[in-house]
Amino acid sequence: MVSWHSMLRGAGSWLAIMLLAASSLSLQGCAHQPASGDAGAAAVSDKGAGTDARKRAHIRLELAASYLQSGRTDVALDEARQAVAADPTYAEAWHLRGLVYLAQREWARAQSDLDRARELKPNDPDILHNLGWLRCELKDYDEADALFKQALATPGYTERVKTQAAQGVCYERAGHLKLAHEALLHAYEFDARNPVVGLHLASVIFAQGDAKRAQFYIRRVNNGEYSDAASLWLGIKIERALKDTQAMGQLAEQLNKRYPSSKEALALGRGAFDE
Repeated sequence: MVSWHSMLRGAGSWLAIMLLAASSLSLQGCAHQPASGDAGAAAVSDKGAGTDARKRAHIRLELAASYLQSGRTDVALDEARQAVAADPTYAEAWHLRGLVYLAQREWARAQSDLDRARELKPNDPDILHNLGWLRCELKDYDEADALFKQALATPGYTERVKTQAAQGVCYERAGHLKLAHEALLHAYEFDARNPVVGLHLASVIFAQGDAKRAQFYIRRVNNGEYSDAASLWLGIKIERALKDTQAMGQLAEQLNKRYPSSKEALALGRGAFDE
């Protein structure tokens, strides 16, 4: 069974994949260790540690994380609710339930639970990251950026690439291509194998008018095991801009074969390359 600690650590990346690129990037990471400045908040959140209530909540979180990872958000929500009920002082219970709501696109409920988690652990960078992603989803880009920057400023934060990638995607959505390029390139330098980073970096560079350079990044994604409809479609548009009809045809064949009902395949059928 996947650890709920790993789920919280990887949740930002996982949700980005699920909601943005539909890639298959694996979850990874370990429990967040509170920074020295977060000791007081950790004490508040952990005052129930070792109690029977905390143990019951922990078991429910393990189950909730496993169900969330497998996409069974309804069951995950039920387990997360029981975790919160078992120990309302447990920040991670509120955090994970907020992530379930985020996966279900229940924005107001996600905001409420993540805010409660933040009250219990004010400087936890994972909570800040996921609050930032929520604000990005709601197109509140300035607030999202502020939350991402706060997470990145946390001493000892080990998931900086995850947050830089999300920050870059939000810059892209907001139309701030230069900032998006900088954030995504920095994330790419530390994790060149991340297909979400590669996809969005190629997208931003292509939007900036450099198709040849964008080709380098999107080909790395599409030549790997995590290519999907979005990456293949972007690759087709980039190869078309470079007039490489052979590469364009090969990608089109993959798209139609693997994702025949996708919006990208339908756009290809219409010749809607500029949509």
